[in-house]
Amino acid sequence: MPVTTQELVQFVVSSAPVGMPEDPLLRMQEDLKRALKKDVKARRWAMVLDLRKCVGCSSCTIACIVENKLPPGVVYRPVLEEEIGTYPNVTRRFVPRPCMQCDNPPCVNVCPVNATFKRADGIIEVNYDQCIGCRYCVTACPYGARTFDFGEKYTNRAPTQEGIIVGRARVEPYETAASYEYGRVWERKGQDSPIGNVRKCHFCLHRLNAGMLPACVTTCIGRATYFGDANDPDALISSLIGSANVTRLKEELGTQPKVHYLL
Repeated sequence: MPVTTQELVQFVVSSAPVGMPEDPLLRMQEDLKRALKKDVKARRWAMVLDLRKCVGCSSCTIACIVENKLPPGVVYRPVLEEEIGTYPNVTRRFVPRPCMQCDNPPCVNVCPVNATFKRADGIIEVNYDQCIGCRYCVTACPYGARTFDFGEKYTNRAPTQEGIIVGRARVEPYETAASYEYGRVWERKGQDSPIGNVRKCHFCLHRLNAGMLPACVTTCIGRATYFGDANDPDALISSLIGSANVTRLKEELGTQPKVHYLL
């Protein structure tokens, strides 16, 4: 019988020694349930990334690729590496970079067919049916958070010899599996959407609507990724956004990102 992420988290936490602090995943899960009872317009989804905890394992990147069935060249959640200092006093910092879900998004106004728009809850959505693949939004995004789906496959150059253990025939079904972005079934066949469209992080909107946290949040081994409704003063995310050491990327552009970083 399949085990859901929530059930797995519940098992791990319930097995923890007495006196151990509550896992933030449980707190965020409760925050999410409370937010989903509100009207969509009353929610304001936001993310906080604690760079002091991120160890650069890229499990969030992998989870995102698996969850959204992303092909080569399409990455919603890269983890950038930054070197600080001068040898021999050098350290390294890891910076996960999802879509910033800007309150003032530069990608929206440049779309000639209104395929990109801001939802009532603040998430920037791409209407694949409407997107013509012009890629103006890719250029307009100052964070490099958008990529184009050329229809590539990891198995394009894989061997196909008979009897091979892992060849194209065995692996290809995993690549052509449907994704469920924006609550719809997207099968990868021919040149149908999302092939030929611009793609980006959407905070796993399909999971949120099903009462689940984004895949990158649940798979973060260092608990460095936080998510929730910033309009809820009792939510964990709200207290973190109010921290003295919080910052956002490229504040000077006035894009008002909803992704925050703790330094």
